Amino acid sequence: MSGLMQGKRAFVTGVANDRSIAWAIAQQFHAQGAELVFSYPGEAMGRRAIPLVKTLSPAAILDLDVSNDAQIESAVKEVARVWDSVDVLVHAIGYAPREALDGRFTDVTTRENWRITLDVSAYSLIALARAFRPVMKPGSSIVTLSYYGAEKVVTNYNVMGIAKAALEASVRYLAEDLGREGIRVNAISAGPLKTLAAAGIKGMRSMLGENAAKTPLRRNIEHDEVGKAALFLCSSMGSGITGEILHVDAGQNIMGVVSMG
Repeated sequence: MSGLMQGKRAFVTGVANDRSIAWAIAQQFHAQGAELVFSYPGEAMGRRAIPLVKTLSPAAILDLDVSNDAQIESAVKEVARVWDSVDVLVHAIGYAPREALDGRFTDVTTRENWRITLDVSAYSLIALARAFRPVMKPGSSIVTLSYYGAEKVVTNYNVMGIAKAALEASVRYLAEDLGREGIRVNAISAGPLKTLAAAGIKGMRSMLGENAAKTPLRRNIEHDEVGKAALFLCSSMGSGITGEILHVDAGQNIMGVVSMG
């Protein structure tokens, strides 16, 4: 089958279950002809992720803790066993300790919660980019996932908002640095979705209801809409785009005061 990703090879992180944004991205890539390798963080996550990703016949499935540089280097070596290059790196990783996502920002943002969240959710993009750079040729791309909480305060998003702001800044710095080698780096700022990660944020259910009424499209987005955006950015259709934060949020980010009445 020919498609936008025919002959392309994508390393995909962050698939936890069939509601993961990373899964929606992988499905779009696969439908357009891409070969895939997946990673998952640890045995417990693997029990959910492995049976799911096997349905897309990946070239490999790797256990990878992105807070461990040795494991990242090992993952690159494992990928090199099946591919001689990587065209796309999907960074769909975000984590904060649950207690950091419920309560007053000043109270729950401990030094340790800050360290863990920023390391796993933001620094891991830089670590993966550095490790995979030698096997990424000109025309390759990296895409990561952000959220509006990087720009404005979202109740209970707390330190994850700080991490997403750092992630978005990292996208810009990586885009400038890797651009000289023809590697593009972009982020998608997705509207709220029901995912495993979102389930850890207090009030997510009510947020989804409120958001749907306030966006210009009067609805929330769907998972596949983020997948299609990633497909656009990582295919030849997005060849002139780098360093961008693309909002896929039904227009949520353009709104100020919804009503003066």
